[in-house]
Amino acid sequence: MEIKLFDSELKVMDVLWKEGDMTAKKISDILREQVGWNINTTYTLIKRCIAKGAIERREPNFMCHALIAKEQVQEQETAELINKVFDGSADLLFASLLSRKSLSQEEIERLKQIVNDLK
Repeated sequence: MEIKLFDSELKVMDVLWKEGDMTAKKISDILREQVGWNINTTYTLIKRCIAKGAIERREPNFMCHALIAKEQVQEQETAELINKVFDGSADLLFASLLSRKSLSQEEIERLKQIVNDLK
């Protein structure tokens, strides 16, 4: 099942992924501090995530629980990026990423390991 989340909704999800289950009020407090949102903005975004099936509301206290994993969203977003911008070619994505940044030896070794694990 694919759930499309917008950037603002991903901010709400990111709080849950990092902190675990928490009340909507606590999410609102965190996002007010991080991005300056008021409680109504955060509650609206939480309700959108609930409607999309990304968050489950539990009682008491409007407890929020993430129903989708961060990795699932990362995979969906990566696939969309590859298809939209790189004509479905993952190697073109990697070439683009690697040409824009000088990598440390440690990062290069990690990438080699990832590639080797795919074999």
